[in-house]
Amino acid sequence: MTTAAAVAGPDGALRCPWALSTDDYVAYHDEEWGRPVHGDDALFERLSLEAFQSGLSWITILRRRPGFRAAFAGFRIEKVAAFTDTDRERLLADPGIIRNRAKIDATLANARVLADWAEGDLDELIWSHAPDPATRPAPRTLADVPAVTPESTALSKALKQRGLRFVGPTTAYALMQACGLVDDHLAACVARSAP
Repeated sequence: MTTAAAVAGPDGALRCPWALSTDDYVAYHDEEWGRPVHGDDALFERLSLEAFQSGLSWITILRRRPGFRAAFAGFRIEKVAAFTDTDRERLLADPGIIRNRAKIDATLANARVLADWAEGDLDELIWSHAPDPATRPAPRTLADVPAVTPESTALSKALKQRGLRFVGPTTAYALMQACGLVDDHLAACVARSAP
């Protein structure tokens, strides 16, 4: 892993180096990544997209996110849980998403599992694994940012025990980063102190 520190962007503000390769990344980094996300449907979307990202670059998913949202009924759990075999075939043929059979099947299966949970259960389960921010010093370089933590391993285990798929510890940590359970913006990054 690179030891890169924060880098000045086109506006002169320091940012995490990964955020500067495309305008899409700059906007995602500045406006979304690391901001708290709550709500079962919103977290189901992030969990599903992180699973689709496995083995791919995040920019691939980010650029197809509108297609994913259209294909998966806005990631509304109740709607996706009701998808039929016809919907599955439609998804497998949809060029607007990643047409990976295992990931599509996992997303549909996860929606069916989550549809049986009480409202707020997914939000509560995920956020119960957020580490105490006081125990996590701000990373100074990308080398200080882990891929897996004890908390992401515990979250992965808890999700799997409740019947969810494609939720390994690395995917769980990416979810924690994206949804603001942890703040992995570098210490000098302008987005670290943003509201």
